[in-house]
Amino acid sequence: MVSTSAGALAVLSTEEMGRADTAAAAAGVPGAVLMGHAGAAVARAVMDRWSPRPAVVLCGPGNNGGDGYVVARLLAEAGWTVELASLGGVGRLAGDAAVHAAHWSGPVRALEPAVLDGAALVVDALFGAGLARALDGPARAVVDAVGARRLALAAIDVPSGVDGDTGAVLGAAPQARLTVTFFRKKPAHLLLPGRALCGEVVVADIGIPEGVLGEIAPRLSENGPALWATRLPRPSLAGHKYDRGHALILGGTEMTGAARLAARGAMRAGAGLVTIASAPAALPIYAACMAGLLTAPITDARGFAALLGDARKNAVLVGPGAGIDETTRAATLATLDAGKAAVLDADALTVFGDDPEALFGRLHPACLLTPHEGEFARLFDGTGSKLERARAAAARSGAAVLLKGADTVIAAPDGRAAINANAPPTLATAGAGDVLAGIALGLMAQGLAAFSAGAAAAWLHGAAAAAFGPGLIAEDIAEALPGVWRGLAGVMQESGAQ
Repeated sequence: MVSTSAGALAVLSTEEMGRADTAAAAAGVPGAVLMGHAGAAVARAVMDRWSPRPAVVLCGPGNNGGDGYVVARLLAEAGWTVELASLGGVGRLAGDAAVHAAHWSGPVRALEPAVLDGAALVVDALFGAGLARALDGPARAVVDAVGARRLALAAIDVPSGVDGDTGAVLGAAPQARLTVTFFRKKPAHLLLPGRALCGEVVVADIGIPEGVLGEIAPRLSENGPALWATRLPRPSLAGHKYDRGHALILGGTEMTGAARLAARGAMRAGAGLVTIASAPAALPIYAACMAGLLTAPITDARGFAALLGDARKNAVLVGPGAGIDETTRAATLATLDAGKAAVLDADALTVFGDDPEALFGRLHPACLLTPHEGEFARLFDGTGSKLERARAAAARSGAAVLLKGADTVIAAPDGRAAINANAPPTLATAGAGDVLAGIALGLMAQGLAAFSAGAAAAWLHGAAAAAFGPGLIAEDIAEALPGVWRGLAGVMQESGAQ
């Protein structure tokens, strides 16, 4: 289901979630009430997915453990056989967690692998998203035993051992089939490897007022149409092809498939015209690939720069299959100097690997960089989470950055970011990135800003691949786009797109 609310797609850091809890208390919703609602939401989700069976609830020393006591009580009241194991015992609990632990009337066992004996389901309430150190001691031993026994597991907030802000595994973490979190997702629900460990993610309403989002003003979202649907271009009855933009692509002479795939992506994304400029020897290949594609002969970067003088050519893609040479470098700089909307991919990034400052000094806000991890590492610092690295790269370069992968991150220079989570594994196929660059190009040719175009392109790319299904090759992605566009029509109307 496609969300039509941008607020629903907000993603909160662990610090922001703490602020949401504090704001809820200030608005008159006590923490103990929120904890009760949280535990009830987890219990409902568990009972919706599993029939009654022997279950063990693993409770930690903090609020996550408090949620676990609520879950254990409600499952037991529903007729389940429940064992509860505590890290440190009930005496270590304080505040709201202690309040709810007092309502558990069953025995409390010490946390050790033996508590798993006979269990058919594990509820992980050891640690939440705020864990800052590697699992060790009894918690590590039990988590390892859950994995060794391949027990079904439902996690509260995140699987214990997953860093809520980065998705990284702190020593060890269990594989969950279900993760129930509260109010909004956290980065770990979208970034790998955390996302893969979460299994199905349910976001439960526990009574935090929606208005607290206005106070928090989060800058991170899960990518989806609600973020950019109102900005998507829509053809006008009185319009013509030039109103929909003229995209220009630098075509290589050897790896011609890359530019051709990008051109098809740009056309299916709605660009009115698409021209591939290349050396004369390669023009017959480009001219034969699509009847509606335009071609232009150039012999060097000066020829490409001359094409940029046509004001109607308003969006440019340099990189796919272009070659790592002086022509690509010069064509990239000429594109930037022309001030046009630009997508820089593949070779247009790699060619500056020995001198990133030469590129950064010419970039502007209408640029979108679309590197994979290898290309990214040639230009930018490689420390931090994927989200942190993408944001830092956008701030450093002054351009929007789309850092590709199964958990693609799109970041703007002003700190906004979106994590794309709809890409199926079948997208790991040659040429898929070229189509993605072309889709972004087509959207930018129609006037979409770089960050929005990157986010929309990533989502459309994933949705098209998912719609096609097994057997996907890069050529199929653009051909599946019309069906995706049809599915978006209602969202665009509901969002008020004009």
